[in-house]
Amino acid sequence: MGDVTDTPLPRDEFPIASRYVYLDNATATPLPLCAARAGKEYIDDATARGGLSIARWEERAEEVRGSAAALMDVPVAGVAFVKNTTEGMSFIANGLDLAPGERVLVPDHEFPGTLYPWVALRDRGVVVDHVDPLGPGWTLPISQFRRALEAAPTRAVATSWVQFSRGWRTDLAALAALCHEHGALLCVDVIQGLGVLPAHFEQWDVDFAVADGNTWMLGPRGTGVLYAAERTRSLVRPSEPGTASVTGAVDPDSGHMVYADSARRFEGGALTFETITQLGASADLLLKAGVETIWAHVDALLDRASQGLRAGGIVTLSDRSPAGRSAAITVEVPGHDPAAVCEQLRYQDIICAVRAGGLRISPHGYNTAAEIDRLVEAVRHIAHG
Repeated sequence: MGDVTDTPLPRDEFPIASRYVYLDNATATPLPLCAARAGKEYIDDATARGGLSIARWEERAEEVRGSAAALMDVPVAGVAFVKNTTEGMSFIANGLDLAPGERVLVPDHEFPGTLYPWVALRDRGVVVDHVDPLGPGWTLPISQFRRALEAAPTRAVATSWVQFSRGWRTDLAALAALCHEHGALLCVDVIQGLGVLPAHFEQWDVDFAVADGNTWMLGPRGTGVLYAAERTRSLVRPSEPGTASVTGAVDPDSGHMVYADSARRFEGGALTFETITQLGASADLLLKAGVETIWAHVDALLDRASQGLRAGGIVTLSDRSPAGRSAAITVEVPGHDPAAVCEQLRYQDIICAVRAGGLRISPHGYNTAAEIDRLVEAVRHIAHG
C-alpha cells in the first residue's frame, strides 16, 4: 500500500483539522480560511460603503462565475447562481413544459432534493418512474437506465452524478448519449462530485447540472451553481424572473422584457455577494490545487481505508470498481449499529456519517493518510471490542 503523505489542499487553510479527523465532507465541508476572509471583506466593505460597494461585488461575482465554469469545464454563459441544489433542480422541473402523461425517470434511493421537484409534478399528471439500483452497492450501470428508457417514452432523466448513500458514480457521457438517443433530457445533481472529481459537463453533453457549494466545493451554505447547456436554456421557462434575468433595461411601465441568452435568465434579483465571494475563494483554492490532483489523493485515501477495514472484517458496501468509485464509501461493521459506531467515533473526534445502513467515509484534499489510519484502527477496535 503506497504512502499518502502530502495534501493537495493546504492543511493550514482548515483549522478544523487541528481538532477533528473530519471525514464527513459529503455532508458539508468546513470553510477554508480564504473563504472566511473573503466573506468578511464583503461585510466590511458593505458596512463602510453601503450601495457604493455594489459595483465592486458585481464584478467579483462575474469572476466567481468564471471559476465555477472552470470547475465544470463549461462556458461561462452556461452558469447561473442558485441558493442550493433543490432550487436549481426545481427551476428545471417546473420550467420544462411537461404535459400530463409525460414521463420522468429518477433512480430509486435518490437524494430527496433530486427526487422531490419531480414528484411534485405528479399533481399535474406527470409520470415519475424509478430506475432500480443493483446489489449492495446500489449501483446504477447504464444498462439499468437503458432498460427503463426502453420501457416507455421519457422526457427527462434526473439523477445524481454520485449517489449520496453508497457513492456510486454514473458515467455521465454514456448516460447523456443514451438519454439523447431516446429523446430525453439529462438533469444531473452534481453536488457529490463537483470540486473533487474532474468534470467536463459540456464535453459529456449534459443538458443541466446543479450543485450546492457547501460540500466538495468548500463553500458556504445558501449558494450553489446551475449549468444549462446553450441548446437547452430556452426549453426552461424562468421561475423567478427579475432584473438579472433580462437583457437591456427594463421599462416597468410597459413590462416588456427579453430573457438573457445566458444562464443568467434563471437568476432573479440581487445576488448574495457575501456567500458568492466565499464560494469564489474556495473554488480558486480548488483550481489552484487541481481537481485531478485532489481526486487522485482522495481516491488513494479511500483505497487505503477500504483495504485496512477489509483486513479487519469490515465490509465495504460501495462499489470500488474504476467505473463506479467516487470520493465516498459506505461500510458495514458486522454486528454493530452504524449509528452507534458513528457516535463512538465522534467521542474520539473522528467525524463520519450514517447513510443507507452503513458508515459513510468521505475525505477531501486536506485529509491525510495518518487520519485514515486512525479511522481504520478505531473502527477495527469497535468491531472486535
